[in-house]
Amino acid sequence: MIRLARFGARKQPYYRVVVIEKDRARNGRSIEVVGTYNPRTNPATVDLKRERIDYWTSKGAQLSDTVGKLLKNASAAPAA
Repeated sequence: MIRLARFGARKQPYYRVVVIEKDRARNGRSIEVVGTYNPRTNPATVDLKRERIDYWTSKGAQLSDTVGKLLKNASAAPAA
């Protein structure tokens, strides 16, 4: 599964987009880090490794709802 793992201090969230087994804890050991998301900047900063995300989805990894929205918004932003 490709989902967010929370990092950063209390009330200062910073997220990594990680490939992780579905049953593991939110911040458990991940297989690979495929991006970052910082909601505290204005506008929010999203940095994704597209080729790695495409690779893992081709292998059967599912996107979480939040990562799917980030991916869709990030792909729409450069076109605008």
